[in-house]
Amino acid sequence: MDKSFFIETYGCQMNVSDSELISGLLSTDGYRETKDINNAGIILVNTCAIREHAEDKVNSRLGFYKQIKEKNPTTIIGVLGCMAQNLKENILESKPYVDIVLGPDSYRNLLDMIKARNNKASQIIDTNLSRYEVYENISPVRDGGVNAWISIMRGCDKFCTFCVVPFTRGRERSRSIESIVEEAEKAVKDGFSEITLLGQNVNSYNHDQRRFVELLAEVAQIPYLKRIRYTSPHPQDMTQEVLDVMLKYDNICNYIHLPLQAGNNNVLNRMNRTYKKEDFLTLVGQIRRTLPNVGLSTDIIVGFPGENEKEFQETLDVMELVKFDSAYTFKYSARPGTKASEFDDHVKEDEKQSRLERVIATQRKHTMFHNKNYVGKIEMVLVEKESKRSTQEWAGRTDSNKWVIFDKSNVNIGDIIPVRIDEIKGITLHGEIINIQEMEAA
Repeated sequence: MDKSFFIETYGCQMNVSDSELISGLLSTDGYRETKDINNAGIILVNTCAIREHAEDKVNSRLGFYKQIKEKNPTTIIGVLGCMAQNLKENILESKPYVDIVLGPDSYRNLLDMIKARNNKASQIIDTNLSRYEVYENISPVRDGGVNAWISIMRGCDKFCTFCVVPFTRGRERSRSIESIVEEAEKAVKDGFSEITLLGQNVNSYNHDQRRFVELLAEVAQIPYLKRIRYTSPHPQDMTQEVLDVMLKYDNICNYIHLPLQAGNNNVLNRMNRTYKKEDFLTLVGQIRRTLPNVGLSTDIIVGFPGENEKEFQETLDVMELVKFDSAYTFKYSARPGTKASEFDDHVKEDEKQSRLERVIATQRKHTMFHNKNYVGKIEMVLVEKESKRSTQEWAGRTDSNKWVIFDKSNVNIGDIIPVRIDEIKGITLHGEIINIQEMEAA
């Protein structure tokens, strides 16, 4: 049996973390990962069902996998993750060349499913959801880099009407603090400079009555851990205690991703976001009072069913009040099985596109507003990778999540170094590494 596997990942960072988990699971049984898809005995695609665009890309890739299998019929093809959970019947009926369909709570069964498929079993499917599975004792295999993504919980209990996650990943359940700290300590020993705590709503973390604020404080005390981030919190669950812990520990980044989604209370109610515009603005003020110079990013959905022009304008108004540093912006797309997909007052596609363009233009203006305040200042930057623009430059981030480009010098990936910000090109900061004496003089 060919024990080489190729895994391809689509969608959110949660899926990237799951793929690392799957690689770890397979590696324990002697399987080896290959980067050559044409010579892999097993091809796995880890899928996302949150947005239609992600599904379209996966369907396109599955057609390519089919061509590979036609040349080598023994190749095993597996569809894993949220799309497998949400569209299993469609996959089984329309793509008979797919051997394995596996939901995100059933990865432990993958090895047995591969062995069964090698024994000429027909299509195998397991999309059972679990109230308990958190994959606590499986070590992920990471490719390297500076940032290790560590899943602290799975599932979601919020049931936003636009979101398929509670149906594809199940209800919330959290890992123990001890297991998370152990994984983070190992990541540091493996050379990772930064970890990101990951969950659908990280600040609703709860294991044996221990909350997110306690987890954050425990992780912050890990020796030699340079930086900590977390994503994504839900505005309803953000507390002053969490902000105080962020202020207390220097290695917790001064950055929060705070999803707004919409700026009108009627739309927020139809989305089942459980907060009002006024609550969100009050929270932003609380965050900025506690954490000076905090970087704030957000998510915004335009064209939610029933959203009229006046309601959309309130989203722009909130953006003007908050002035987010950055935003992930989306046109609403109906997800099968969600409450919002049953609404009958969907916004026309051309109107959604127009609104999206206005949101993007507004955010670009606000990003430039914040970036201008960095020019002339010295920022501590974590060197993350080579710049896409030039092999002679590094790219790294400030703790407030600003990307900075600077000339290569006598520093390495994973170092945190002082950079003086000299200019802005597009929406990216550019600067120059300075020495400690210059920093002290400044």
